[in-house]
Amino acid sequence: MHVKFCGFTQLSDIHTAVQLGVDAVGLVFYPPSPRAVTLTQAKTLSAAVPAFVNVVALVVNMPEDELVDLANQVPFDLIQFHGDETPEQCEQLASKVNKRWMKALRINADQHTTASVRAQIDQFAAAGASSILLDAYHQHKYGGTGARFDWSLIPKDSALPIILAGGLNAENVAATLELPIYAVDVSGGIEQDKGKKDTAKMRAFMKAVKRARWQNETLSEPSNLSS
Repeated sequence: MHVKFCGFTQLSDIHTAVQLGVDAVGLVFYPPSPRAVTLTQAKTLSAAVPAFVNVVALVVNMPEDELVDLANQVPFDLIQFHGDETPEQCEQLASKVNKRWMKALRINADQHTTASVRAQIDQFAAAGASSILLDAYHQHKYGGTGARFDWSLIPKDSALPIILAGGLNAENVAATLELPIYAVDVSGGIEQDKGKKDTAKMRAFMKAVKRARWQNETLSEPSNLSS
């Protein structure tokens, strides 16, 4: 399992996350969000991220000219489309800036089934997505709600690696190792306030992930005992 911490606004939080061993850090470029950063802030934050840790740019229905400007000014590795973008729009926008991309799907138990989630993933896979992110649906928000969706809706035979978001924290992340996912994405579960991370919560989250990994690997190892 891989780990992405999202919604950074503070340089010190970036340093802590990197030291703890995260695989990716997310920067939010959606002005209505309390975790949004300016281009100036993003330049400073991304400059603190070392090689082999990905910088993910989270955008919501961003116009093409703004995305091009963002890519020209801020060094990031991957686009996370988190709005109402269609597969075709994602592919066209990403190709304009020559970036890999993933799409966030907001899952609503009243509207989705495992089959319908799988079908949506297939559409984005066909358009060239690198991964799919599954988050909880909210009528008025595009994410960052801290709510969980029904994990039983996660398809086991996804055409894309699945990144799980929504309501994750140090107490429940170990349970995600039993799910057919590639990575977890957390924001509110490691914060003291919107956009301001809590060092103790970040450390506890990574500790829980590493402990669960170790337990999973131990249980899956074949016994060396002879009969």
